[in-house]
Amino acid sequence: MYNLLILDIETVPFVQRYEDLDAVWQQLWWDKISKTVPENTTPAEAWQLRAGILAEFGKVVCISTGYFYEDEQKAVCFKMKTLCGDNEKQLLEDFIAIAGKFYQRNRQFEFAGHNIREFDIPYLCRRMLINGVPLPPFLQIHGAKPWDIKMLDTLQWWRFGDFKNYISLHLLANVLNVPTSKTDMDGSMVQEVYYVDKDLKRIAEYCQRDIVVVANVILRFKNLPLLKDTQVTVVT
Repeated sequence: MYNLLILDIETVPFVQRYEDLDAVWQQLWWDKISKTVPENTTPAEAWQLRAGILAEFGKVVCISTGYFYEDEQKAVCFKMKTLCGDNEKQLLEDFIAIAGKFYQRNRQFEFAGHNIREFDIPYLCRRMLINGVPLPPFLQIHGAKPWDIKMLDTLQWWRFGDFKNYISLHLLANVLNVPTSKTDMDGSMVQEVYYVDKDLKRIAEYCQRDIVVVANVILRFKNLPLLKDTQVTVVT
């Protein structure tokens, strides 16, 4: 587990309202989404519900990363750093710099997280291409066979080979008796907190709590004690 770089991202639509899109993008949006939303859902309603989770219509506003290490007493500890801001391109470049340090030290390092194989990593890669940010060597995974992509995904772990099952991180934490990150907000609130409250600090704190939950889930799978607050360090 000391080879893992745990991550979580928070995303929002690239504009606040559907009405803020020009006519071309409004049509592109409806062409993309119309067949997958409930009947009688308007394009504007669908935008509020779904735009942030689609990389073509969203953007990254927060990336939290963390890793396990041993202290001088050989106790398992966890260190994390969060990138948060309005400049998505800068966020992506800073994330590449952090991950690049891991890659330089250990070419066998793996990304870890919950549902990162189907969401976080593909989303980051797509937004890098959209922003003109070159994909680093450790994210050159387009066209790769699934078994050649090294990632630790706690959603995949919980499936135990059952690819029909989906479980949220919140539910997984509760069934494994891991303290949850859903306290003052959850993922559905990120869009409002970003555009209405303009509170990036609150989003960053929520994102950080998520990766601590993932870290503890990994420890539960390994039958190891959960992290105490004193074992978690935030790098600013």
